[in-house]
Amino acid sequence: MRVEDTFYVVVTGDTLFKIATRFNTTVEQLQAWNHIPDPNHIEVGQQLLVAKSPSGFVPFPGAAWFKAKPNHPIISLMAVRLVEEGCSAYGPNGGQTQWDDEDRRSYSLWQQKLGFKGDDADGWPGEKSWDKLQVPFPQFE
Repeated sequence: MRVEDTFYVVVTGDTLFKIATRFNTTVEQLQAWNHIPDPNHIEVGQQLLVAKSPSGFVPFPGAAWFKAKPNHPIISLMAVRLVEEGCSAYGPNGGQTQWDDEDRRSYSLWQQKLGFKGDDADGWPGEKSWDKLQVPFPQFE
C-alpha cells in the first residue's frame, strides 16, 4: 500500500455512489480500482481504494489477485505495457482482460529484462517488478 493512495473502509449504509460522491470520483472508477463486478454489492468492513496515487499508475494488487485469474481491464493494460517493453509472449489473441499463461510468460520476460532469475522470474508479478512496469489506471468517460 502506498502513502499517496487513499483508502476507505465501508461502513453500514454506504453505497458506491455515496463513497464516490464523498471522494469526488465515479462509481465506475471505484469498481475498476477495487475489482468490483457488481456496483450494488460492497461489504461492511471492505477496504476500498478511493483516490489513486499521484503517479497515475495502478498500485500492485497483490500476488493472490493474479493467482485468482482475474478478468479485469488492468490485465489488458498490463499486456500493452509488456508489449511496449518488448516482453511479449502473446499469440494473435493475446492481451485480453483474463489473466492467462500468455500473460505469465510475458511477465516472466519482463522480470528477466529487469535482471530477475530463477523463481524470481516465474511470471507471477511482484511489487518491485509491477511498480517498474507502470501500468496506467483504466480510464472511464
